[in-house]
Amino acid sequence: MKIKKSDLVLVISGNDRLKKGKVVKVLPSENKVLIEGVNIAKKHVKPKRSGEKGQILQIAKPISVSKVKLICPKCNAVSRVGYDVIAEKKARVCKKCGQEI
Repeated sequence: MKIKKSDLVLVISGNDRLKKGKVVKVLPSENKVLIEGVNIAKKHVKPKRSGEKGQILQIAKPISVSKVKLICPKCNAVSRVGYDVIAEKKARVCKKCGQEI
């Protein structure tokens, strides 16, 4: 998976199209990422004890990796990710500017 935790990404399809956000969690087994402020769903929670009130929470749900693109921190453009060997170490590289991400 080419998207990592704490990357800045742009959502390219779905209800949250053109929203930017930071990746909070990566789920490689499901091929999904969790982005803060994107794909928000409401969850109704029952009271657990007597006297407590029930509430409605807003929770971010995972979104497919195919629906997001990485924003390069160097050139600030939406680009694809490639790999290159730099100093005998595999590194992610921006396809537009060629800089290491």
